[in-house]
Amino acid sequence: MILPITAYGDPVLRKKASEITKEYPNLDSLLQNMWETMYNASGVGLAAPQVGLPIRIFLVDTTPFSNDEDLSEEESKQLNGFKKVFINAKIEEETGEEWGFNEGCLSIPDVREDVYRKPKIKITYQDEAFNTHTEEYDGLLARVIQHEYDHIEGVLFTDKLSSLKKRLLKSRLDKIAKGKIRVEYKMRFPLLKKGR
Repeated sequence: MILPITAYGDPVLRKKASEITKEYPNLDSLLQNMWETMYNASGVGLAAPQVGLPIRIFLVDTTPFSNDEDLSEEESKQLNGFKKVFINAKIEEETGEEWGFNEGCLSIPDVREDVYRKPKIKITYQDEAFNTHTEEYDGLLARVIQHEYDHIEGVLFTDKLSSLKKRLLKSRLDKIAKGKIRVEYKMRFPLLKKGR
């Protein structure tokens, strides 16, 4: 089932999400719905707060990025078929010199900006069976994970922009929160006036 994606301005996107246990009700169907929602919106990642749930789950499928001609063969291989669910994730460390990349977000449609992040991460998380893993990622893969991880920490990519950029984007972000935007996928707008 395709779920509505929560738009910028909803308080759930600002909450630090809570951990869950394997007793979380209907987890399998939630994950299935999240995959369906993400693919329907042509996303490469989706976090539970983006479907209105303040819990520590996000999923990533970087396969669409693997066709980018700017990538090395190794990077392309790394991204192709990388599909994972991250539950109760914790980034242990981020290392290296920050690099910029143009990011967007399903909760903030039609806004793309260069965001600077460290290139390497070490992350501990649980998979769907609640087995714990600690893994290291770098490059674009690390960036997608960092972006989704920020969602479960209540952080949006626009928070990482300069104060000037934030001021320039303010009216566009306000319009998104009010639903004054055309999108190709189902969304829930926090400030949409009813009956219009």
